[in-house]
Amino acid sequence: MRDSLTARLRPVPLVLAAALAASPALAEYRTKDVPAVTGLDPGTIAPNTIAFTDHRDNPASPESGLVPFTEWGKRSPAQKALLSPHPAYVEPDYVQTVNGVAKPRHEALKVYVAEARFIVPRPADRIDLKRFATIPFVSRMDPAIKHKPLSPADATPTKDPAAAFARRPDRPWCEAPDTTCIESRYDLEGKLPLGVKLANKLEDGAKKIAEFVSFQSELRVLPPDEAAKLVQLTKIEAPVAGAMEQNIFWVNQILRFGKFLAVLQPVANDPNRTVVTAYMTLGIKADVLDRKKEYERVPVLRNLLPAQVLMGNSSFNTGTSISAGLPTYARNRIAAFADALAKE
Repeated sequence: MRDSLTARLRPVPLVLAAALAASPALAEYRTKDVPAVTGLDPGTIAPNTIAFTDHRDNPASPESGLVPFTEWGKRSPAQKALLSPHPAYVEPDYVQTVNGVAKPRHEALKVYVAEARFIVPRPADRIDLKRFATIPFVSRMDPAIKHKPLSPADATPTKDPAAAFARRPDRPWCEAPDTTCIESRYDLEGKLPLGVKLANKLEDGAKKIAEFVSFQSELRVLPPDEAAKLVQLTKIEAPVAGAMEQNIFWVNQILRFGKFLAVLQPVANDPNRTVVTAYMTLGIKADVLDRKKEYERVPVLRNLLPAQVLMGNSSFNTGTSISAGLPTYARNRIAAFADALAKE
């Protein structure tokens, strides 16, 4: 009897183990910090591992990992051209009216750039990026951010003359073929709304800080001619099999732009695997980062310095989305995308 029962049960764990090993649903990618992603041999990346860097050489410094936009362009011209909203993008110049007086203003930016590389155990030509260039998919990447369709005619830079500095020089936003136009909103979480209320009491007549971030973006799979240029970024000597981007061209506060970009290429000598190089870039208003003195004199707000909050170094940070700080948000967004590519 015992031998008969053992014989019937023995295959169960073996079959279960085989089924689990074959199931892509178990893919759970984890980030591993590396000094640099560019030039990293895909063959050295372990399974389910995301090689990640955001150049935060000194995490104790609130602004570590941020670089002035102009310096970024000089240091990494290919990144500036391909990870900005468009290749000709420059820091904004516009007219601002203060107390009834119109004054020209130049707005300096600082840039956060996260780079990642991982392997998907599927052939590059078997991954259909069009399945991921949809609002339902973007909503799955971070459920805390709510998305809805946006008419291209309602894109703020298109319809608002005061936002003309954010227009593309070559075409209106969201009017490229096969583009999804998106309106998004994220309500700040945890203690941040309370911190914003307290900070707004210090703003004497100045524009108040909103308790949410709203932004507009276009989501698309890049056509082959545009995707082919991305080898300048990845530095991998293999044809680009596909590329997808979410290009944030308008934000209500704090940021001026953002971009998520994923580039797919076949692994050399292994057509059954794909190397994915992913980027997240965010252009931050420099004057936001300079708000220090008014916060430092209020004890409860001393840990609400914008640079600390944005870079995830504040006790006000919470959760896994934007309120956690840009580094955590970037890691989680890229990891969610990696899991989706492996599972779908």
